[in-house]
Amino acid sequence: MFAYLSKKIAMPNNTRVESVAWSGDQGFLAVGGEKGLLKILKFEDKKGANTGNVNLTTNQTLGQHKGTVQIVMWNDAYRKLTTSDDEGLIVVWMNQQDYWFEEMINNRMKSFVSGMKWSPDGTRICIIYDDGAVIVGSVSGDRLWGKDLKHKLSLVEWSPDGKYLLFGTPEGEVRVYDDQGNPLYHVKILCFTKQETNSIYTPNFKLAAIQWYEASKMYTDETPPGLCIAYENGRIQLMKNEKDDTPIVFDAGIKILSLRWNPSGNTFAVCGYLIDGDQAQPRGIVQFYNNQGYHLRSLTVSKILLIFIW
Repeated sequence: MFAYLSKKIAMPNNTRVESVAWSGDQGFLAVGGEKGLLKILKFEDKKGANTGNVNLTTNQTLGQHKGTVQIVMWNDAYRKLTTSDDEGLIVVWMNQQDYWFEEMINNRMKSFVSGMKWSPDGTRICIIYDDGAVIVGSVSGDRLWGKDLKHKLSLVEWSPDGKYLLFGTPEGEVRVYDDQGNPLYHVKILCFTKQETNSIYTPNFKLAAIQWYEASKMYTDETPPGLCIAYENGRIQLMKNEKDDTPIVFDAGIKILSLRWNPSGNTFAVCGYLIDGDQAQPRGIVQFYNNQGYHLRSLTVSKILLIFIW
């Protein structure tokens, strides 16, 4: 397996980047950051070309956001982009002839958006807020339902069939709801020892990622793991589904910031950073694992890696 950095892209005025998302179907890269930064980039399609000479065919700046753009999320099925900033503004963008413009704008004006995710078929979006509010809307912009949960929220993920929602909490819990917002059960968290936590449901460690490979099938004894739950302190739990009582658990040995599956679901990448002894500047690192939790390769970068895409 080979892993390497192929091209660097500078942001205007060295603006700090906080979020990126890759549209594999359309070939667009969305980049969000401080001071309302939101850019859409697209590269020339030159197979076999020297990557250092590949030019940008699209380099558009979108200007609705004023705060830091923290979330960028593609809907490849319907060719849309959804973005959110730290002031609570949500914008849905659409494309015509490689030009992007706003389709819908919303701001709840009560709390900031802590996460959002399109369903695997692209027909619904789930938006969660720090204060526990949940809104599910359709791709056409209609509000399907909304609820105020009694606990705060930090992460959201859909099951591959779109029938369940997994919500992460600041206490490290992963709670399962049906697609109408009705609570079902908690996921057992088994990647910590009994000495570290007294509860298999509330470990009191901060979640870094909940990622379910979208093409995962229903559970059988032969089904490879497709659900990854990762904590900032490096612990990872790899499961066949949300009820798996015998997950693969291991410690990545880094502070985890992000995690993504590859398109085929046989490999996932963990992004974070590592501090070596008295080293003043932590080293950014991406670690690659197969779907059985075996380490394949590490890619070291010179700076702390805040975000990762695949």
